[in-house]
Amino acid sequence: MKFELIKLNYDFNGLKPYISEETMEYHYSKHHRTYVDNLNKLIEGTEYADMALEDIIMKSQSGPVFNNSAQIWNHNFYFENLSPLMNQVPNLKILNLIHDKWWGYDQFKAEFNKMALSNFWSGWTWLVMNDNWSLEILNTSNAVNPVIMKEKKYVPLLTCDVWEHAYYIDYRNRRWEYMENFWKIVNWRKVEERMG
Repeated sequence: MKFELIKLNYDFNGLKPYISEETMEYHYSKHHRTYVDNLNKLIEGTEYADMALEDIIMKSQSGPVFNNSAQIWNHNFYFENLSPLMNQVPNLKILNLIHDKWWGYDQFKAEFNKMALSNFWSGWTWLVMNDNWSLEILNTSNAVNPVIMKEKKYVPLLTCDVWEHAYYIDYRNRRWEYMENFWKIVNWRKVEERMG
C-alpha cells in the first residue's frame, strides 16, 4: 500500500488570518509530505507494506516506522479538524459533555490551552472521549497518539499540533496566541462526526 497526502477541504489560504498560506505550505507540503515519503520507503518490501495505517502504528509501537506512520495519522487528524468556516461552536451534545466536565465552554478552552502550553515537548494536545462517555484532555509527546492507547478505549475527537513547525512562521514563540486563534478555525462539525 502506498500512502499519499490527504486532500484538504480548504485552500492553503483558507485559514487566514489565523494560519497563513506560508505556514500551510510548509506544514502540509513539506513536513507532512516528508512523513508520507519516509513511511513509504520504510515499509517497502516489509511486513507493513500492505497494512492499514492504524495497524502499522499498533504493530510498530516505536522506532522510525512508528514515528512516521503515527505522524501521518496525527497530521491527517489535525488538518481535518481545521475549517475555513470560522468561529464554529459545538453542538448541544458536545456542549453538555463539556459542561459536565468543565462547567462551561470558556473553561474548557482555558483548560485545553493550559494543557497545550504546558506540553514541554514537541507533541500534541487531544480532546478524547473515554468509554464512560466523559471527555478528557491529554498531552502526548513526539508522535504518540490515542491510537496506541487501546486499553484506554479513547475516541479521539480533536487535536492541536504544538510542534513549532505548526505555528512558528506566524507566531514565533507565542504559542499562547496560536492557541487562542486555534479555536476560531476548529471544525466542530468534524468533531461531532467523530463522536458517532
